[in-house]
Amino acid sequence: MEETNTEIILQVKNLTKKYGSLVAVNKLDFTAYRGEVIGFLGPNGAGKSTTIRMLLGLIKPTSGSIEIFGKSFSKDRIEILKKVGAIVEKPDFYLYLSAYKNLDILGKISGKEIKRIRIKEVLELVGLKKRSRSKVQTFSHGMKQRLGIAQALLHDPELIILDEPTTGLDPQGIKEIRELIIHLSNDLKKTIFLSSHILKEIEIIASRMIIINNGTTQIEGKVEDLLNSSQMKVRFEVDDTAKALEVVKLSMWNENYVETEKNKLVFEMDQSEVGELNKFLVENSITISSVVPIRSLEDYFLKITERATE
Repeated sequence: MEETNTEIILQVKNLTKKYGSLVAVNKLDFTAYRGEVIGFLGPNGAGKSTTIRMLLGLIKPTSGSIEIFGKSFSKDRIEILKKVGAIVEKPDFYLYLSAYKNLDILGKISGKEIKRIRIKEVLELVGLKKRSRSKVQTFSHGMKQRLGIAQALLHDPELIILDEPTTGLDPQGIKEIRELIIHLSNDLKKTIFLSSHILKEIEIIASRMIIINNGTTQIEGKVEDLLNSSQMKVRFEVDDTAKALEVVKLSMWNENYVETEKNKLVFEMDQSEVGELNKFLVENSITISSVVPIRSLEDYFLKITERATE
């Protein structure tokens, strides 16, 4: 993904939401820049949905601040929301009306004049141009999700907030939403704030990610940097597992050894150490067939969230 702009679109500082003695969001801090896809991650109950509702003005923060487009949300809420599009949970439509008519009505309800050509543009953008006159009750779940995104795009927002947009979709539907998000970010320079539990999708499309747990920011940064900067697991496929394990057990690399999988030894180490271990094994007459890093966002996510609950 291309280098993101340095213009700050969304900035959250010390954002807190309490329900009596329950602290749902606790002093949350993060930043989003123009044209990037932010992956917003966290286990169930981490505070993701509460945070999104505060960003959209659906619930009021207990304390802290939200700035969008450089303006205070508490002071300029109406002006800000004119440039924000969102899907929160499952989008609802008039099932007996066509996709086009739904967007026409929703545009009028929003209070902003939406021209017919704009409705046609967003329907084409989300791949529903050929079904624009079909009743929504004939749509699949994935098509309804795409129509929800079309609704969020009607007024050409600069910031798009998507809460679990691929929930319930089949692999093809997930792929279509993924390609649409990448297009919105790369080609149209929209800022996408994406909450999702499908970690592989975040790894593919997000330029940066925020992991929260217990309502607080655990980590924030570029996906690539975060995955490459920490330790990862590496599988070494060898010709003689028993011999290789014996050699490793008598060396400094025993501290990095994790487990044996069939004809593979698994180690946990820094990326810079992989070459040294490979050289060590070769020098000890171990034939290596492959070296495969198994670092993934799922590993990283579990490590961060487990650490936060210790």
